[in-house]
Amino acid sequence: MDRETRAFAEQHFRDLGGRLHGAGGQAPSAVAFIKEPAAFSYADFFRGFLLPNLPCVFSSAFTEDWGSRRRWVTPEGKPDFEYLLQKYGDVIVPVANCGVQEYNSNPKEHMPLREYISYWREYIQGGCSSPRGCLYLKDWHLCRSPFHADIFRSFSWSANICGRKKWLLFPPGQEEALRDCRGGLPYDVTSPALLDARLHPALQHGSPPLQVTQEAGEVVFVPSGWHHQVHNLDDTISINHNWVNGCNLANMWHFLQQELRAVQQEVQEWRDSMPDWHHHCQVIMRACSGINFEEFYHFLKVIAERRLLVLGQGSEGAQGDDTGPGLGFQQAAFDAGRLAEVLASVVAHPDFQRVDTSTFLPRPEELLRQLQDAVVAAASR
Repeated sequence: MDRETRAFAEQHFRDLGGRLHGAGGQAPSAVAFIKEPAAFSYADFFRGFLLPNLPCVFSSAFTEDWGSRRRWVTPEGKPDFEYLLQKYGDVIVPVANCGVQEYNSNPKEHMPLREYISYWREYIQGGCSSPRGCLYLKDWHLCRSPFHADIFRSFSWSANICGRKKWLLFPPGQEEALRDCRGGLPYDVTSPALLDARLHPALQHGSPPLQVTQEAGEVVFVPSGWHHQVHNLDDTISINHNWVNGCNLANMWHFLQQELRAVQQEVQEWRDSMPDWHHHCQVIMRACSGINFEEFYHFLKVIAERRLLVLGQGSEGAQGDDTGPGLGFQQAAFDAGRLAEVLASVVAHPDFQRVDTSTFLPRPEELLRQLQDAVVAAASR
């Protein structure tokens, strides 16, 4: 990040005035396509897509040097099963059954990769049919992905190593029109059941999703809080990655507060009779969401300590631009500002104040002070 981009980003967040980042804005009419790596910088990505929280697609030119695109794929553009068996055949992998719905997900089992590839070959030879149903291996999707927004409202990118996908993307808030009469989101947004106005009374007020066909080698960037569903059009292998930075950290904190409120509403009737009711809510929240307020603090701490280290050392970026690889001064300073804002909200939250922080090092208030001091010092450089 360069100094000018950091200043632009900080002004963007001041203009938000506490409103949630990337929510309720004007939905684009199409998804931008980024063709040339040499003509597109990180500053372009940060200003054009991270800050406004908009999706985009990167062309296959961005991945043409990836080893996976050479080694995992046959000359015909299909998955190279022999190579995958040789390298990873004994690896135990998680596999989900797409034909069975458990709540809003799929049941999972574990098997060696060679067993899954045997199934995959059988599935192809059977005309995309198997007595075992339609199975997919973690992020190597063989079928549609249930309607969802990425974990903790993170950003994500998904690169097609081979194969093609069809994406249906809904901007934050647009998923509300898809809720059924009981408030639940659909498992499959292409289901004919959504046409029943009695089950989905708000659908008439919704808008159609943005649609993207992702070709082999292309990378789709999915912004924070964008619900989406994916259909594989061919035999496909993808590499996916999720991340959080200063742009969407507040979105993650907002999501966790929503998760806790949902838990508290579910067990409200036991509040007066259950000892340590608030503690049990945190336990249930972790079981449901994978994280609770205590773990979120430790998550913030890990990120904050890395940013504080960079800011404490200083760099050439303090005097100009960060042009090298890795975390630079300007990015660290921007992230520190967002960390301080979120941590201040965490520390003031009544449910976090009930968490026993006596063994935390540093204590939350001390870490907040360090971040605030670092932000002031960085502003003077």
